[in-house]
Amino acid sequence: MNTLNGHVAVVTGGAMGIGAEIAAELARQGAKVAITDISPDRAQDVINSIQKDGGIATAFHHDVTDPESSIAMAGAVEASLGPISIVVNNAGVSKRVPVLDMDEHEWDRVMDINLKGTFFTIKAVLPFMLERSYGRIINMSSVVGKKGYPEFSHYCASKFAVLGLSQSLASELAKTGITVNSVCPGIVMTPLHDKIVAEMAEADGISFQAALTNFLSNVPQGRPQTPLDIARVVAFLSAKEAGSMTGGSYHVDGGMVMS
Repeated sequence: MNTLNGHVAVVTGGAMGIGAEIAAELARQGAKVAITDISPDRAQDVINSIQKDGGIATAFHHDVTDPESSIAMAGAVEASLGPISIVVNNAGVSKRVPVLDMDEHEWDRVMDINLKGTFFTIKAVLPFMLERSYGRIINMSSVVGKKGYPEFSHYCASKFAVLGLSQSLASELAKTGITVNSVCPGIVMTPLHDKIVAEMAEADGISFQAALTNFLSNVPQGRPQTPLDIARVVAFLSAKEAGSMTGGSYHVDGGMVMS
């Protein structure tokens, strides 16, 4: 069922991992998808796959940490694909660093991409949505946006902040026809999480598989989530039928957070 026919969706960081699956799922639901990345060439495999399935997708250069880049991206998408009605703020980074080993550069790197990048992208697309009194904004938080984890203080802080930003904007925009929601993935085996597990294995002097087993012990279902698990929730929140859902944060985590 193509619930997103006629819609244009922007997916930041859509060239790989969860973002790539979100882009593919939105395209399967009928949306024309703008995959934004600081290196647009990285999105070509995703675009080829979407086009092979009959979907429409285009890559756009976008540095989420630069407000001017976000403004340029939004204008280019509108000119190329049409009116933006969905934006998924997926671009994000993480790294395991004990707080005493963390310098200001590492703190700022995570905050600039995960939090400022979300803010700049929303600010760039919002005027277009307000003109049409319609929009779906989905921000990627995390289970670590609900519960702090040791040695990820900057990442946790950024994802807690994304939830606060989302709730505030949902309230501010409640009467405009624009909804704002957050999705909180748990453990999803993507290149980002593979890197985190590898860092854990090295720090603890154990194998990758042992570190992964320890990691998954936090999941009541006993398995990682898939990018498609996340993408399906994002697609639902992007649809017209989700119009009464705003300010929410939706866990896709195998039961890691149950409140």
